Amino acid sequence: MTAPITTVAARKGGRWIEKWDPEDETFWRETGERVARRNLLYSVLSEHIGFSIWTLWSVMVLFMGPEYGIDPAGKFFLIGTATLVGAIVRVPYTFAVARFGGRNWTIFSALMLLLPTVAAFVVMEPGTSYTTFMVVSALTGVGGGNFASSMTNINSFFPLRKKGWALGLNAGGGNIGVPVVQLIGLLVIGTAGAAHPRIVLGIYIPLIIGAALCAALFMDNLAPVTNDTGAAREAVRDRHTWIMSFLYIGTFGSFIGYSFAFGLVLQTQFGRTPLQAASITFIGPLLGSLIRPVGGVLADRFGGARITLWNFAAMAAATGVVVFASVIESLTVFLVGFVALFLLTGLGNGSTYKMIPGIFQAKALAGGMTGEAAAAYGRRLSGASMGLIGAVGALGGLAINLAFRQSFQTAGTGTSAFVAFLVFYACCYVLTWAVYLRRVPAGAVQAETKHRLSYAEV
Repeated sequence: MTAPITTVAARKGGRWIEKWDPEDETFWRETGERVARRNLLYSVLSEHIGFSIWTLWSVMVLFMGPEYGIDPAGKFFLIGTATLVGAIVRVPYTFAVARFGGRNWTIFSALMLLLPTVAAFVVMEPGTSYTTFMVVSALTGVGGGNFASSMTNINSFFPLRKKGWALGLNAGGGNIGVPVVQLIGLLVIGTAGAAHPRIVLGIYIPLIIGAALCAALFMDNLAPVTNDTGAAREAVRDRHTWIMSFLYIGTFGSFIGYSFAFGLVLQTQFGRTPLQAASITFIGPLLGSLIRPVGGVLADRFGGARITLWNFAAMAAATGVVVFASVIESLTVFLVGFVALFLLTGLGNGSTYKMIPGIFQAKALAGGMTGEAAAAYGRRLSGASMGLIGAVGALGGLAINLAFRQSFQTAGTGTSAFVAFLVFYACCYVLTWAVYLRRVPAGAVQAETKHRLSYAEV
């Protein structure tokens, strides 16, 4: 007998579902899947616009010609500021879902996007001080927080067997906000010219209001989802939280860092005009976003650790191509390698995020838990760790922009930065193999062997 969904319209100022058990197959088939998919759809919409606003300055810097008086190093620092703030706010945004409800927080976080968008609309003109631009860029970081709250919310709606697909689709749909804002920037530069950045901002203001309205009308809060401070403390102490944070730096940190920097690299290293840069910039983030759900699906089928391992090997190879192209100054080869990198960051984003709930459930099984107890432990620890993993991973984007800034300041090219990235991906490959795929020697205890081997399936 399936427990019904009970919605209390007045509780805490929003629509609350009192009972939710996605692991119950009858419940899921009869009512749960329909409700979960509806919430997923509007979660993607809000997160999509959040990503667009977070990466807004990757487009605004293309409009900032010599009359703005900001050199390439200053522009890299400007977009790095947005990356940093977006990473930091992911932690409180994660816990806000349980405190205020997924629907209620989606409404609020969507409306918060008006603050940086309107502020940019006011100040985006030559003569504005660099400090003012820094403050407004920092405000766009709230868009980065939308990812953490959205992923935490959707993680609670879906059963473990569907999480790779659901989280991949949610994140991929959100990530597409990056190339979309870049495409809009291209359209504006190509039609109105590089002197009219306010048109881009004016397009997003009504879209933000629409996303908040859709969340209010069509999303739900889950009453069973609560903040578990004990789980948060346990997640912080668990080595897997930090291992996955490191790996997520390699995948999502690369995606967001390259998304911010791509256009600037094309302008600075290859002398592209704003229109030429904008006509290329969106391609990598678009492909990386579209392939993210594929990474989740492949992880569901073959195991996230296996997909992640070979993905890092491919990322190192693609970075080698980029280094070669940078040395010989070939834009064509550079674009081939860089676009391949974007594809692989998207694939790895899906596979690494799928690993998180699987790792903690595997740990529960290795510790003697079974059935629903193991599933509950996996949900509890994965939910608590996702915000921290997402925040640390996003800091990788800041590291990438700072590396580019230093590389261009000292050598005039991004070659040394790419060499550093290649070494980092090699480290990620070794770490994935050593922790999640290495077979324990025959002399090890049986329980440890089962524990290790089970991780290959996460």
